Amino acid sequence: MTANTTIRQASEIETTRPFFSVRDMHAYYGESYIVQGVSLDVRRGEILALLGRNGAGKTSTLRTIARTDNPQMRQGEIWLDGAPVHQMKSFEAARAGIQLVPEDRRIIQGLTVEENLTLAKVAPGNGWSLEQIYQSFPRLAERRTQEGVTLSGGEQQMLAIARALARDLKLLLLDEPYEGLAPVIVQEIERILHSIKPLGITTIIVEQNAVAALKLADRAVILDTGEVVFAGTAKEVLDNAELRHEYLAI
Repeated sequence: MTANTTIRQASEIETTRPFFSVRDMHAYYGESYIVQGVSLDVRRGEILALLGRNGAGKTSTLRTIARTDNPQMRQGEIWLDGAPVHQMKSFEAARAGIQLVPEDRRIIQGLTVEENLTLAKVAPGNGWSLEQIYQSFPRLAERRTQEGVTLSGGEQQMLAIARALARDLKLLLLDEPYEGLAPVIVQEIERILHSIKPLGITTIIVEQNAVAALKLADRAVILDTGEVVFAGTAKEVLDNAELRHEYLAI
């Protein structure tokens, strides 16, 4: 076997193996069984739409991946770039490159836009510089001295994503990023998500606007009562009216 063959085979393995994997994940709120054996794979740089009706377990799945205390993971494995995330606490998962942008955005009251971004860079692991962030988010550059919680909903969503990019980001988890936003702001967020794909940043997006998420995503996973009922390409879901009606009501 030649050296070139070895390099080519190693490259093929890198491009075909999942960058992020969940295996038979089970999680509970107290004794309430919420995430019921979820498994999924995502390649580096992919955008995965995690879809389902209200109460399907989408947010709970994101929170379990991020290793939050609630829900509590009781079984399964989570792997990111070869590292066993299921053995980590939430702060360790964040340091490993997993950043959750929750639905309520968690902008820190009393801090300006720039202070929110600077605080995100305090922990070990450097992501984008302030200059890079302001180039990609010109609205934030214009409002860098404004208190973060006084921004519009769309600008707060941009700040929450920018704050994740300020860290050493490998996996971005977005929970309902489009909720309540004007179409022009949604397009701006989609532009950012497309721009980070070539950098190898992987994204999992939970979104009630399923059509918008599917048009953005490479692949899709649909949950129903905490279980995976579909895994495939986003196009397959867009082309399958029966599947959309049964599990997404669209």
